[in-house]
Amino acid sequence: MPLILLLAFADCRAKAVDSSAHRFRIETVAEGLKRPWAMAQLPDGRFLVSERGGRLLLFAAASAEPHEVAGVPQVVASGQGGLLDVVLHPDYEKNGWIYLSFSKPSGKGAHTAIVRGKLEGDRLTHVETVFDPPEDQAHSGAIHFGSRLAFDGRGHLFFSVGDRGGPTSPENPAQDLGQAAGKIHRLGDDGQIPDDNPFVGTTGAMPSVWALGTRNAQGLVYDPTTGRLWATEHGPRGGDELNIIRKGANYGWPLVTHGINYNGTTISEDKSALGMEDPVVQWTPVIAASGLALYRGDKFPRWRGNLFAGGLAGQRLVRLELNGTSVAKQEILLRETGRIRDVRSFDDGFLYVVYDEPGKVVRLVPE
Repeated sequence: MPLILLLAFADCRAKAVDSSAHRFRIETVAEGLKRPWAMAQLPDGRFLVSERGGRLLLFAAASAEPHEVAGVPQVVASGQGGLLDVVLHPDYEKNGWIYLSFSKPSGKGAHTAIVRGKLEGDRLTHVETVFDPPEDQAHSGAIHFGSRLAFDGRGHLFFSVGDRGGPTSPENPAQDLGQAAGKIHRLGDDGQIPDDNPFVGTTGAMPSVWALGTRNAQGLVYDPTTGRLWATEHGPRGGDELNIIRKGANYGWPLVTHGINYNGTTISEDKSALGMEDPVVQWTPVIAASGLALYRGDKFPRWRGNLFAGGLAGQRLVRLELNGTSVAKQEILLRETGRIRDVRSFDDGFLYVVYDEPGKVVRLVPE
């Protein structure tokens, strides 16, 4: 197990925080938000922040009053569902595409869907569907939608879809290639199916599936230097995971897990199995793993190449120092400061943290 360092820090108003690699301050970017879920930074420095209730907010600058963006699709804002991730196309300055994931009303319930559109003033226009699974896969439950988005820089969009609270038995949809739920998917940036997806041509399989057997991945980031796709996912009672997502791989849920049911009963006797991927790191007790960022900025040079994982119930920000495909060290940078929903690193070199509760966005600034 990697060494875990704990920082005695519980007040975001503190002037400075000492970590093992950098000393930093915490600056408020936006506050008074209602269940923010994700954020993106436009090339001109403005910010987009999604709120789970269905609002997409546009901030002209840090601490400025936001404008609500019109034209956002209708969402099912219930339980864990609503307006979820927001990311820019890697060639945004050329094509202007903004991608949103959300819980879409469908059939007798909802499912995870993805659209893209273009920002014109305070309105989303030219909205196109990128991913919309069959209506018969909609579910009346209000949990485990996923859904993070990540581009690989080669025109492919990866995204996660949670298992929608399926049973902790082999009948869970995470093990069914014909179901969108419990998977990592890959599409072209326009929603087309890449010919080299692993299950193209497999009878009964959804051709968008890239990997299967995930419970509810809410952290997803692509490392263009190594070509690795990293994901964090919620376990049940125990067994949150950090994984490297590989083409066609099975991550085992719920056939193998480090967690148990919430009532204390066993899900599986197996923590590992032949033909299934082991997690790089598992957290028990859980941190309730949420957003995941890979830092490549210049403001914190000794953090370059590190992963930063947020935690909801765990209320922490964890720095993961990598050694190839393993984690050499973990360090908790923030703890008991609130439920962290998302972590982002942009071209300005700062590290941004989105708090679900209290609803705000902060950034880490070198001291």
